[in-house]
Amino acid sequence: MTSVITGDIINSRKQKDPEVWINTLKKVLSYLSPETSFWELYRGDSFQIEISDYPTSFIAALYIKAAIKMIKGLDVRLAIGIGNKTFEGNDVTESNGDAFVFSGEVLETLKKEKQNLRIKTDNREINKELNLYFKLALITMDTWSVNSAEIVKLSIENPNALQSELGKLIGINQNAISNRQKRAHLEEILELNQMYKHKISSL
Repeated sequence: MTSVITGDIINSRKQKDPEVWINTLKKVLSYLSPETSFWELYRGDSFQIEISDYPTSFIAALYIKAAIKMIKGLDVRLAIGIGNKTFEGNDVTESNGDAFVFSGEVLETLKKEKQNLRIKTDNREINKELNLYFKLALITMDTWSVNSAEIVKLSIENPNALQSELGKLIGINQNAISNRQKRAHLEEILELNQMYKHKISSL
């Protein structure tokens, strides 16, 4: 069992300097998987990454979204597929199996429904439940400001850091960190991540 996240950048063509988001995306994917054969950019503004530790696929998707939303005017569609892997190619886009098929199918659905995050597994009940939670979480996540996105990304990178320690990293005080985390609804989203891991681990 593995997970695959397929995505594309929203409003990429409106960005005057595409290198800004391309370099950001490469850094993010490298952070999630230092082994470059597990991720690839293709068709200009699309990408795919395999997250073999599949219960962590939601937090990985959050990390990608936060990093991209730190660039003003941009957002990202993210399709998570979880399932088997029947063939391993030289790079991620050559590999195959349910996880890859599900992820690709969901991305096409996202474009039609104008939703920015969905999951597909072979369990319909889990799909239905998690996608409802995602729909609710996106009410907040789709409206993250640059500052909110930054604090989400920083908090994921430093999960055990105190607010005061996070503040030192970006030059603001503990109260400002607390306020930004509250505005991003970080606590609730991390609770969703715990529930996600529990549900996905039962597949």
